[in-house]
Amino acid sequence: MNSIKQLAGQTLIYGMGTIVPRVLNYALLTPFYTRIFPVKSGEYGMITELYAYMAILLILLTYGMETAFFRFTTSKKDQIKLVFNTSITALLTTSLAFLALVLVFSGGIADILLYSGHREYILMFSFIVAIDAFTSIPFAKLRIENKVFKFAMIKMVNVVVIVVVAFSFLYFIPNYLEGNPDSIIKEIYNENMRVGYVFIANLCGTLVSLLLLIPNLKEARFRVDFALLKRMLMYSLPLLVAGLAGVIIESFDKISIKFLLPDPAIGLQTLSIYSANYKIAILMGLFIQMFRYAAEPFFFAKSKDKNAKELYARVMNYFVLFCLIIFLGITLNIDIFKYLIDQNYTAGLSIVPIVLLSYVFMGIFVNLSIWYKLNDITRYGAVLTFIGAIITIVINVKYVPVYGYIASAWGHFLSYLVMIIVSYFWGRKVYRVNYNLGKIFIYFLLAIGIFYIGKLNPIQNKVFYLIVNNLIILVFVILIYFKEVRGKLDDI
Repeated sequence: MNSIKQLAGQTLIYGMGTIVPRVLNYALLTPFYTRIFPVKSGEYGMITELYAYMAILLILLTYGMETAFFRFTTSKKDQIKLVFNTSITALLTTSLAFLALVLVFSGGIADILLYSGHREYILMFSFIVAIDAFTSIPFAKLRIENKVFKFAMIKMVNVVVIVVVAFSFLYFIPNYLEGNPDSIIKEIYNENMRVGYVFIANLCGTLVSLLLLIPNLKEARFRVDFALLKRMLMYSLPLLVAGLAGVIIESFDKISIKFLLPDPAIGLQTLSIYSANYKIAILMGLFIQMFRYAAEPFFFAKSKDKNAKELYARVMNYFVLFCLIIFLGITLNIDIFKYLIDQNYTAGLSIVPIVLLSYVFMGIFVNLSIWYKLNDITRYGAVLTFIGAIITIVINVKYVPVYGYIASAWGHFLSYLVMIIVSYFWGRKVYRVNYNLGKIFIYFLLAIGIFYIGKLNPIQNKVFYLIVNNLIILVFVILIYFKEVRGKLDDI
């Protein structure tokens, strides 16, 4: 149990650097953007689409080196400096090469993406991606050295800068200019560059993070051990395929809806509604990310323990239970969470439960992935995520033109469901962990049952409706406490 407490503690600490700043970003910028950008303008959809491309590029530009860094520093702790220097030099080289290509072809890229006349969008998000890719190794080094508070501080500062700059350019300066039309600020402020200011805010935050990491970069020596790099690439390139397939699962809907619907303008409006409601469910995704940051080094560190498999099974059990509590907390309080987005965007609330469960499945897949990561057969992970990517693409291409964004939500659900089923049975043949499937399945059924009970709650008064729903959730939490923590109940 001490190991579980250790993982929980590290997860909470990493939450300061991942969940807390992203929740700050989420709680401030999502309501702000959905209110500042009208649905009909499609601007929020434009931002979502370009960030989806950014996610894909970040996977390509890091090409699994972050996980390779963890693997090689864990197996050879006396070579941390060598691994650090080799990996950071490799990422610097590829990031600079990427920027050079974008500088040459940015105009053509903007035309292909139907953003002719907005070459600056392509340039800005390319700089953001290149810097984020380069800094992934310094951030990984902070994690491997357990410098979690510094990690958290830098992440927090990044988001604060983004929020301050975004509010300044999109709210405070425009309001100031309304009352002071002759101000010199008007000469440098472009009121038509609304989406561009979103990327300027992100770029400012990214540059500040880079500056804060300079002390960690001072010890870097930009040199490559090519024998080591070859071994790292052999380990990481399958992770690149897996990561690319994984980000396609997460991002293909955001980059395809505009092209799958008859009119690109209508497509951006549809994407605006879909992505705004998707952001409500992304609270679960933030928890998954927080868990992954703590779990990946934890799983590697505990792999030599004699009770490692039993520990992994217990982690899975507690992880699923916590996810189900989040699922119920959001879905049964959707009348509160819907105020995170403007009322003109709430037409898509029906996707929230589907996307939340999809994230639960994604988290289960993260837990299951230890069987191929610990055995250095990451190519199997690539195969699994490739299967999920194919399912995502097929469902979106075939059904989005007919059913709209609801098909994209079910695409996520089915992709991750198939992935965890295949991963579970495949993993049993390689690294068998006796997960308590019966207990997990029963808790899933209980959570789904409670969800439908809450949805069928006939109380008309919203306050009492929410009180009853949360009392139901409390009963579920108490049941879990006595069953899993106190262990006083034998059966559910």
